[in-house]
Amino acid sequence: MSVATPAWVDERADVRKSRGMVRTILSTFARNRTALLGVIIILALSLAAVFAPLISPADPLHMDFDALMQSPSWDHPVGTDSLGRDNLSRIIWGGRVSLQVGILSMAIATVIGVSAGLAAGYYGRWIDTIIMRIVDAILAFPALLLAILMVAVLGPSLRNAMLAIAVAFIPSFARVTRANTLSIREKEYVEGARAIGASAARIMLRTILPNTLSTVIVQVSLGMSYAILIEAGLSFLGLGIQPPTPSWGYMLATGREFITLAWWLTTFPGLAIFVTVLSWNFIGDGLREALDPRQQRR
Repeated sequence: MSVATPAWVDERADVRKSRGMVRTILSTFARNRTALLGVIIILALSLAAVFAPLISPADPLHMDFDALMQSPSWDHPVGTDSLGRDNLSRIIWGGRVSLQVGILSMAIATVIGVSAGLAAGYYGRWIDTIIMRIVDAILAFPALLLAILMVAVLGPSLRNAMLAIAVAFIPSFARVTRANTLSIREKEYVEGARAIGASAARIMLRTILPNTLSTVIVQVSLGMSYAILIEAGLSFLGLGIQPPTPSWGYMLATGREFITLAWWLTTFPGLAIFVTVLSWNFIGDGLREALDPRQQRR
């Protein structure tokens, strides 16, 4: 005679299984040294951006006409620019702008793109057709070109740069989420949710979405690097954040005029962009490996 298992036993088993999966993912990620290096660098940059007013050696907007174009020294570790402003302070504050643009633009792109992908993949038919044709139209433009076009129409500013970058990345999230939704919506547990009368919104948010989060997380981490690059490109062209607010891209643009006389004006902002983008790529590769079920079974 079989005895029914209490519901609380099943719930505890599910909790233990989820905790075991989290531990496996974290241990796999921790074994990736380049990913850990990326996390350390991004955490350091984030802390520097948050506490920029406290750790900056000088006011990034203060102009000292007695210290024009000074090479790196103890007083100015990465030199000064053509207006006597401390480059280290401007790089620290520029990191705040880059991280802000990356995080907010990716948040907007994720919410809109994932929602569109869920709707297109779950409902199909004409809803899928309309959404994916809009996505295809956006994908017809390179991300940087689309961002330049939008900023040129809306006007150069930090807010418009974030919106332009977000729109450029919506298609990637929509396509990835739609592909996962198409494969998941026919699974037995989704059919079971329909059988007990769960609404379409509940199925998408509580059943399908959790099973697509791993792909979305990897997409966000890799998208951060491209968002920072696009923001730097817009600022380099004068279409991003406007002076005198520090920006890595704008620092590169102003420093190129003196590249043969003052190498530090372009070298250090370029290194900041390079290290930040490389770190986000390291994190994305580490997450992709950690969230791969084939890696977890090893």
